[in-house]
Amino acid sequence: HVQLVESGGGSVQAGGSLRLSCAASRSIYVTAYMGWFRQAPGKEREGVAAISPLGGITYYADSVKGRFTISRDNTKNTLYLQMNSLKPEDTAMYYCTAGWPGRRNWFVAGNWNYWGQGTQVTVS
Repeated sequence: HVQLVESGGGSVQAGGSLRLSCAASRSIYVTAYMGWFRQAPGKEREGVAAISPLGGITYYADSVKGRFTISRDNTKNTLYLQMNSLKPEDTAMYYCTAGWPGRRNWFVAGNWNYWGQGTQVTVS
């Protein structure tokens, strides 16, 4: 049974920072790419960042490059998203995802296999 559990969301003022975490069950963690998506009300789910199984390759949406950093701790089966210089347009539900989406289409939600329940981030 695959489980992804996000934490770390909350409310913050513009310019502030938050760190999201995602605890993953070991059954998929060791071989899977992992990523973060977000979805604002009335909008499609969009890819934010992704990372390869050993952490050596990362991908970012243009809108978050230079502000967000994705990382993973393979000793703890945990994925992170450090979000700095937050903007109101970053407000969304953030979802952790895992799977084998393919490098070229990591930003397509339908290419991922497993999803968490989401954690809300609100920037005012």
